[in-house]
Amino acid sequence: MPGAVVLLSGGLDSTTTLAQALADGCTVTALSFRYGQRHTKELVSAANVAKFFGVKHVIVDMDLSMFRSALTRPELEVPENRDESQMGQDIPITYVPARNIIMMSVAAGLCESVDADRIYIGANNVDYSGYPDCRPEFFEAFQKMIAVGTKCGVEGNPIQIMTPILRLSKADIVRLGKKLGAPLHLTWSCYEGGEKACGKCDSCQLRLNGFKEAGYEDEIEYE
Repeated sequence: MPGAVVLLSGGLDSTTTLAQALADGCTVTALSFRYGQRHTKELVSAANVAKFFGVKHVIVDMDLSMFRSALTRPELEVPENRDESQMGQDIPITYVPARNIIMMSVAAGLCESVDADRIYIGANNVDYSGYPDCRPEFFEAFQKMIAVGTKCGVEGNPIQIMTPILRLSKADIVRLGKKLGAPLHLTWSCYEGGEKACGKCDSCQLRLNGFKEAGYEDEIEYE
């Protein structure tokens, strides 16, 4: 049975990706980060998702609060009420510099430590084309890097990077999550950390539109 480290933020995309890893027959270790993000509500969701699936959950602490992003600096405003055409035009202020490079490097180290041979990440190029570390060429380059920069890679057994939802629309991700029995009602996608999801940030807008287009009602509460 293959082993997989799944990057789990607690959101819709990563939860669906975790469900896919299990459907692929993997023994899963879920990996989350407490990195100085705007709120830790997503970590509560990640823990609940991991518990739902009954998988081991590792949380790594690292301070990225010095990085310039609206997700790490409270004084920077999270964009609201943008349509999807605006979201893909530039790299938004919610981009955390080099975050996926850092997190995937930790995931590669964890793979070598728990004898896993796959990293699953819920990156989505369709909805987040503004993020440079969610593009196909980034994952292709990272795959080559860990093949020459890890023990398992130089010994001929490189860790494989799995991006099962990379080219799916948000509606398709919702459909896949439902098909796989993922607990989408436990997820948190909002960039804000209020009692209810704001419904205005890019992440909420994409999520709401995805559920609507997929023909499902989002079960989480919105303001």
